[in-house]
Amino acid sequence: MSSSHSLTQSVSMPLLNEYDKPTSQHYKILLMSWAGWVFDFYDLILFSFLLIPIGKELHLSNVGLSYVLGVSLAATALGGVVFGILSDRFGRRSVLQWTILTYSVGTFLCGLASSLELLLFFRIITGFGVGGEWATGQTYIGESFPPKVRGRFSAFMQTGAPVGVLLASVVGGFLTPVIGWRMSFFVSVLPAVLVVFVRKHLPESDMWLERGKDVSQGTISALAKFKSLFSQDHAKLFLQSLLLAIFLMSAYWFTYSWLPGYLHEQRHLTLTRSALWMIVAQGGGVLGYVSFGFMADSVGRRPAFTVYSFFWAIGLLMTTIFWDAIVSYPAVILGFLFLVGFGTGVFSGFGPLCAELFPTSIRNTAMGSAFNLARGIQFFTPVVIALIAEKYGLGGGISLAALFALLTGIWIWTFPETKGKILDT
Repeated sequence: MSSSHSLTQSVSMPLLNEYDKPTSQHYKILLMSWAGWVFDFYDLILFSFLLIPIGKELHLSNVGLSYVLGVSLAATALGGVVFGILSDRFGRRSVLQWTILTYSVGTFLCGLASSLELLLFFRIITGFGVGGEWATGQTYIGESFPPKVRGRFSAFMQTGAPVGVLLASVVGGFLTPVIGWRMSFFVSVLPAVLVVFVRKHLPESDMWLERGKDVSQGTISALAKFKSLFSQDHAKLFLQSLLLAIFLMSAYWFTYSWLPGYLHEQRHLTLTRSALWMIVAQGGGVLGYVSFGFMADSVGRRPAFTVYSFFWAIGLLMTTIFWDAIVSYPAVILGFLFLVGFGTGVFSGFGPLCAELFPTSIRNTAMGSAFNLARGIQFFTPVVIALIAEKYGLGGGISLAALFALLTGIWIWTFPETKGKILDT
């Protein structure tokens, strides 16, 4: 009798996203997803700070280093698709652990690279793990938090990106000159300890457990799940989401893949001062990522996307094309760098938007595929910037990011407004 009563009680319990307000379980999911994203992004951005010392030791040109950076971005596309499918099949918690382990091991191995070929291979491993973590964490949060606060808590997770860049700035700008680039990679394996906490303290997504039983039992093949993104029911929204992600990713990587090098080489800042200026930009990023979630939950996803994207474009144009107009006013330059970071807060909107557009059975597959296929396309971005820089300087290449930021703010209006939507199961 007691067993039957317990079962009835368990079945009648609401899902996490049906609670009136977040509980300790919600905050555990948020904390671990956020921490995974911090170190995910840290591992990806750290390489940008180590480009110069790596190039000197291994005798690599800027174009050669751009290929290494591009390959790691391309690998995120494969990682995003593969881990997205695995997450929809084996659960959010398990795949979150796998992604963290993969990118931590890849980053450690980079410290052992003695040639361009080995460095390329190890960056592929890192990129593969990096590609899977974001969508898994965002799906986890999207399925767990109540609809009325989904945007702001997804935004809190997204603050892991600027925090990761801040951490990479500190390690790359202050620690690397002391310990060297190889040791900087070695110490970056520490995030692997997060796996222990995820395994011990994180509950599985109860929405996935409810809706994903057919997936976990293998009745839906991985290929069928990916192909379903192009079915009559989902193709239009998926392709819209993919194009939005491409605009977002292009704006971001045209901004950041060479920004530390731009400040150091073209604007003649020391590595330490370049890192400090990057920290200012990421201070704006933290504020932008958090505030975006509140604005999106208040006035809607589409207006928030447009406002932040346009801020981003203005900041970029002023710190590249119009640099000479403000060069005599360092405080003004820092203000526009802060605005660049603030505008990148628009990334906080992509996770909740995708969570609200796709059903549980393919949510992680759709989100991971759109986000990381778009990031994989950025293989070409560092190379394009390096080639443009040969004639117009790094600032000329980076300024193209403003165009993609503007396109992001315009394209969002092709989507339905999804603020406060109850997730489809």
